[in-house]
Amino acid sequence: MLRHEDLFSLEKYARVRPEFRAKVIAHKKNRQLPIGAHATLYFEDALTMQYQVQEMLRLERMFEPELIQEELDVYNPLIPDGHNWKATFMVEYGDEAERRAALAKLIGIEKKVWMQVDGCDKVYPIANEDLERETEDKTAAVHFLRFELTPPMIAAAKGGAALRAGIDHDLYRESVAVPQAVRDSLVADLA
Repeated sequence: MLRHEDLFSLEKYARVRPEFRAKVIAHKKNRQLPIGAHATLYFEDALTMQYQVQEMLRLERMFEPELIQEELDVYNPLIPDGHNWKATFMVEYGDEAERRAALAKLIGIEKKVWMQVDGCDKVYPIANEDLERETEDKTAAVHFLRFELTPPMIAAAKGGAALRAGIDHDLYRESVAVPQAVRDSLVADLA
């Protein structure tokens, strides 16, 4: 969980932003997982959330402690707690008309995403705890997912078990092996 003390002041952030941004961009490369051509999981952690908060504070020129705490309260729930993985899930189509048509057909896709530690059951996410992101007519292009892991899953992952991810939606079925660099980054999230 991020606290005020973990953040740079606006003045200091202005000085360190180029290096900090480069560090975060490099870090994020090992925290994204495409699942097929049109879906990606972007796994969050304390560093990715610190960057989000710092950028919001910079953009809004926020320095009042109460407003900073509001931002922390928004982003802290997206940091894994050692027993789960948290991810921003995006349905991605470059063409707007194609995206609209796909989102109308893919209702419920966020509940059909899964992660699996080799030798264990698939884990389907708890989706969009902050607010509902679909209607009767369409799903959203962005969802927030939490994958809760059991102690045996955590032990197996930390012990070197392979990871897979996929989507079991009737109109979007994909499965991928989690690359080693991404796997290592995700295992580092576990207690």
